[in-house]
Order: sequence, then structure tokens, then C-alpha cells
Amino acid sequence: MDDRQFAQSCAKGDKQAWDKFVERYSRLVYNYIYSILKVKGLISPAQNIVNDIFQEIFLSLVKDNFKKLKGFKGIHGCSLASWLRQVTVNFTVDYLRRLRPVFSLEEEDNQGRSLEDILPSEVPLPPDYIIEEEQLSALRECIKGLGEDDKYFLELHLNREVALGSLGDYLGISRAAVDMRKQRIVKRLRECFRGKGFILTQ
Repeated sequence: MDDRQFAQSCAKGDKQAWDKFVERYSRLVYNYIYSILKVKGLISPAQNIVNDIFQEIFLSLVKDNFKKLKGFKGIHGCSLASWLRQVTVNFTVDYLRRLRPVFSLEEEDNQGRSLEDILPSEVPLPPDYIIEEEQLSALRECIKGLGEDDKYFLELHLNREVALGSLGDYLGISRAAVDMRKQRIVKRLRECFRGKGFILTQ
């Protein structure tokens, strides 16, 4: 039984298949949530945020008669694990944005990178420029339009804070190829962002 058939069995209410699904993928989902929150500095003994997000993700998969899980098509070589990884990343990021819906372009992460650094503009931005939720939504759509390999690249580099010098070891490519891929991804995201009408001006 391939991944698509397995997902369909779960979505049809096969309890044995669903139990196997939970057993097989619970650790993967939990670990990705934990990794993202750790990077954001949101892990502490007093917080149950990991468990909250974990439960909400699995509830979202079964909601409306397994509507989300039925959306897995397994096309272009995408495995169920890869699809769940992206679902987890998207859900966790959206969850955090609901907690804090507005971000500054100049807000830095633990390595001193800002969104302005990651998606540089040819036009200087005013120092107090705050990106609106509408723009964040457009950026999320652009990221969703990337291929699985490019999404994984961004996840490793941005969410899991893997340095560019180490990405080649994860992906099995040279440092030069890492730099070229980053440039290509940034170019695609900038073009998509601008294509949605968000031209950054002074």
C-alpha cells in the first residue's frame, strides 16, 4: 500500500489504518513543532504550547470528515511524511502569528537575521516600516507555491536555523549549489510577492 492509498484508508474511517498513522507520524509532527518553537525561544517547562499545537494539527486532519488528509495527493514524488512536515510547519507558523499577528521587517532572530535580510528589496525601506497581515498572507502563499525541495531548504535554514555552510551536508550538495539555490528561491519569492501587487517603495 503506497502513501496515497494509506492516507485514503485513514480518511475512509479505517480505525486500524488511523491508529497506524498516529503511531507512525506522531513523533515526526511533535519534533517539528518542538524545533520551530525552540528556534523562536518559546519552549519552557511551564508552557504546554507544543502539546496544544500537536493536538490541533491532528484534529485539523480529521476535521470535516478528514478533509485536510484527503487533500494529500502524493504527486511529484511527495511522500506522506514530507506533506505532513509542511502541514506542521505551516500550521505552527500560523498558530504563532495568531498569537502575535504583526511583525517588523527589522525584527531579528537568534542569528541576527531579519525578514528584510532574507527578502532584500532593491528599494530602501523606512526604518519603522511594519509588514501588514495582508502582506504576510501573500508571502505565505508564495512560499506554498514553491517546490517541496525549496520548502525544505527554507525550513532548514529559517525555521531550524541550519547555517548555509552546513546545509550542503543535509541536502547532499556543494556550498556553491546551496548559494545558487538560495538566490533562486529568493528571486522566485520576490517576483511572486511583487506579482501580488506588493511593490515595496520609499
